[in-house]
Amino acid sequence: MQRIHIPGILAMAAIVVASNILVQFLFGQWLTWGAFTYPLAFLVTDVMNRVYGVQAARRVVFAGFIVGVICSVIGTRIMLQGDGFTYPAVTLRIALGSGLAFLTAQLLDVAIFDRLREGRWWRAPLASTLIGSVVDTTLFFTIAFSDTLVFLEPGNDVSWAGEMLPLLGMGPVVPLWVSLGFADWLVKLSLALLALVPFRIIVGKLSPSTT
Repeated sequence: MQRIHIPGILAMAAIVVASNILVQFLFGQWLTWGAFTYPLAFLVTDVMNRVYGVQAARRVVFAGFIVGVICSVIGTRIMLQGDGFTYPAVTLRIALGSGLAFLTAQLLDVAIFDRLREGRWWRAPLASTLIGSVVDTTLFFTIAFSDTLVFLEPGNDVSWAGEMLPLLGMGPVVPLWVSLGFADWLVKLSLALLALVPFRIIVGKLSPSTT
């Protein structure tokens, strides 16, 4: 592993650890705090891809995936207490959803970015992040909370996530987890646009000749 990739790996690891913790805490009614940290993973991947190439980006993704798996395993063994119940800090379904969504979406991001890297400077990071975010959000919330996948962890009661409510409190009636996922994706969409600024700055500093 080249030493030049270590900062990217450390940044990705920090984002994964923070997101795995923050995803368990609600921000308002429709979001988790993890929604604000996880999208930074796409920024790290895209910077590595632009400056060091597709293989470096994949190494950073796999390193982040390994860190995520380790955090999830630790989390499933940490038991918390609340309202008279004992429950794991990270459920099996959340661990599976997080790992599969991260690996699939990030590798897709890498592939799309590489395909579009010769276009305008903003095209590759924006398109790859937007598409990757859709895949990530869909996979995670479906695996973690959909009633159709209850067989993955029969002992985990996620009936609360299936409560039928108007989308974001004002749209068509859908399961609560769909509103949570949609709100999560809206944040990712907003941050994908905002991340173009630090992407441009960081890439310019690391590789001044890159446009």
